[in-house]
Amino acid sequence: MSDYTLHCFGESGNSYKAALMLELCGLDWAPAFVPFFEGATRKTEWRETLNEMGEAPVLIHGDLTLTQSGVILDYLAEETGKFGPETAAERREIWRWILFDNHKFTSYFATLRFFLGIKKFPESPVTEFLRGRVIDAYKVVEKHLASRDFLVGGRPTIADLSLAGYCFYTEEVGFDRWATFPAVHAWTGRIAALPGWKGPWELMPSALTGPSAG
Repeated sequence: MSDYTLHCFGESGNSYKAALMLELCGLDWAPAFVPFFEGATRKTEWRETLNEMGEAPVLIHGDLTLTQSGVILDYLAEETGKFGPETAAERREIWRWILFDNHKFTSYFATLRFFLGIKKFPESPVTEFLRGRVIDAYKVVEKHLASRDFLVGGRPTIADLSLAGYCFYTEEVGFDRWATFPAVHAWTGRIAALPGWKGPWELMPSALTGPSAG
């Protein structure tokens, strides 16, 4: 039995954040498939035994159950001494970017991707609004990365792994992210060059095609 179990599914960029951290740290871990599109995380059993918030990912480590990707990343950084802060100031800066990611960088893109890339809904005022918010959030990160290789401290940290969670998915969202934001694109290349990096489909099973896929 693996030391760590991650309840996850391949379509989830938030799950990928945790899976990538586990993999880059060389930890003994295994994915536990979440049939998300069958409503698994909305069921009473899930909320009572794994996550009352009705979300994935969920990390199990011994008797400890952790939810929220940022908390999982922070915990693993503490456990392994990897990708974490070196000073109190860096810790605050890392969390500044993780909170920005959760509120804006991931949240708007993930919703737009779900509407257009996964559910294949037609364009609408809602998707137009979301795309505008995505572009605004990417502009912030583009400007920050124009003069540095990584978000904090000149080296990869859990801030990078958090923001990169949805950057390795390729569904169409109505504009070319990498032509529009070359500094962000170059940054994702630096993350993909880290020793041990794997993409989401290599690390997690797919919720759309079943637990054997990936």
